[in-house]
Formats: sequence, C-alpha cells, structure tokens
Amino acid sequence: MQAAEAVESHVREFFDGHAVEVVEYDLGPGHREVLVDLRVLVVGPGPRTDCWAYVTAGCWSEVEQDGHGLEFVMTAHVRDQRFVELMAMIAYYHCGGHLLDVEHSMPIGKPWVPGSTCEHLLISLPYLHGPDLEHCPLPEGHARILWALPVTTAEIEFRRHHGHEALEQLFDEAEIIPTDPFRASVV
Repeated sequence: MQAAEAVESHVREFFDGHAVEVVEYDLGPGHREVLVDLRVLVVGPGPRTDCWAYVTAGCWSEVEQDGHGLEFVMTAHVRDQRFVELMAMIAYYHCGGHLLDVEHSMPIGKPWVPGSTCEHLLISLPYLHGPDLEHCPLPEGHARILWALPVTTAEIEFRRHHGHEALEQLFDEAEIIPTDPFRASVV
C-alpha cells in the first residue's frame, strides 16, 4: 500500500494542475489476490497535456525485485471506463506471470476502441511524458512507469521481423498521434 501511495504522490506531483481521480479496481474473485491494492489513477487534461492519462498503482508491490519494478501509463483522447479496465488488464497480465518490460507487447483481444485497428499494446518508454514521469522514487526502491501504446497487429508483426527500434523509427517518420484510436497503421 505504501508503494501505491508513493506512485500516486509522484503522479500528482508530475501532473500538478491536473485533476487526478483514484479508481480502486477490484479484479474480482479468483483474480483479486494477484493485485490486492490495485488502483488506476485517472489524470484529466491540464497544463502539461490536453489528453487523459491512466496510470497503474499497485504493480510494483506485487512483483518488485530488489526494490525495482514497473507501473504503466496509457494516454488517451477521452475519459472512458474502458481505459481503466484496460489498465487493470495490463496490471493483471504483468503481475499474473507475464512480466512486461520495454519492447514487450500484449494482445488486447479486441480493438482499443470500437472501430480502431489497434488491438495490441506495445510497452515503451513514456515519450509523451518523459523521464520525469518514468522515474518514480519509492520508499524501498523505485518504479519505472512505462507507456502502453496501442498498436496494430501489422505493427507487431513488423516489430517481430525488424525489431523495436525499426518500428519506433516508422512511428517517428509517420508522426503518429498516439492518442488517435483511428490512426492508420505505419506498415
């Protein structure tokens, strides 16, 4: 609980001037014990960004190793409960035995939003927010807050064959808007 509170404090400090809602998320029977203290921090638009940010708080305490662990952020164009649920899904996937890290991906199982071709999440550095959000000091170590970027199946296949850096280069060249659920695939 102390680590989740420290993550929340870090997020509030980083997003100073933004409204931050704490959503206690209960994964339900049979899943609850994987993430006892899961919270999703919902950050509204404000002076730092005009987008919404969704940040997990609770992953670190479940799977930290030697004081080091991860939390996740997703940035979206609107406030939507489906993004809170998606962050809970990421947290459960990560803490339930599929440890995620930079350059990893996971299938969502459906479009990011209805009509989107983004059906996977790519774990990356939080480029939209920078290292000041990424590096979160905790009382017993530190957490890295990594970005869960919605991507297409074709982009995941390209990454498997050409590497993570090559995919990120295509994102840069195409100047994608990562919060646009209807963006075209870069491959």
